[in-house]
Amino acid sequence: MKNNINWIYKAFLLSFILSIIFSSISTTIADKFNMIILTIILIVVIMIGIIFDMIGVAVLTSKEANLHAKATKKLKGAKEAISLLKNASQVSSICNDVIGDICGIISGSLGAVLTIGLAGIFPFPTTITTILVTAIISSLTVGGKAIFKDIANKNSDKIVYLVGKIISIFKKS
Repeated sequence: MKNNINWIYKAFLLSFILSIIFSSISTTIADKFNMIILTIILIVVIMIGIIFDMIGVAVLTSKEANLHAKATKKLKGAKEAISLLKNASQVSSICNDVIGDICGIISGSLGAVLTIGLAGIFPFPTTITTILVTAIISSLTVGGKAIFKDIANKNSDKIVYLVGKIISIFKKS
């Protein structure tokens, strides 16, 4: 139980710090760029949320035994991939809940800024613009996550191994 409480505190603190960082960056960016750049940034934020959701699902569905063969061959990233699986619950929580939720919140904030900007450009009522922007953001997020969850389920070992390889690049030898 104590480990669970510690994890909750860590998740809270991580969420708080990442939210400050990402919100500061997105707010600063939103104030300085035009609608096209803002839309691109919004799409990138949505994609980050989708990719991390996919990783979170892959970690939960991957089979550790399948990665041990790569580890015995000393393939780069296999140990890191196994480590991800040994901590699957926390990794999934970070990917799906912390990063995924933060991306959702930031995409909502960027959507609000985009709505205000679009309302000044197009002669539609603000309510219609808000509904359309919200619907587009929601459908891209939910649809993207649905598609990539299916991919994660079917390719979980490959995805976890790829993430392990990426992590191994940043680890000291």
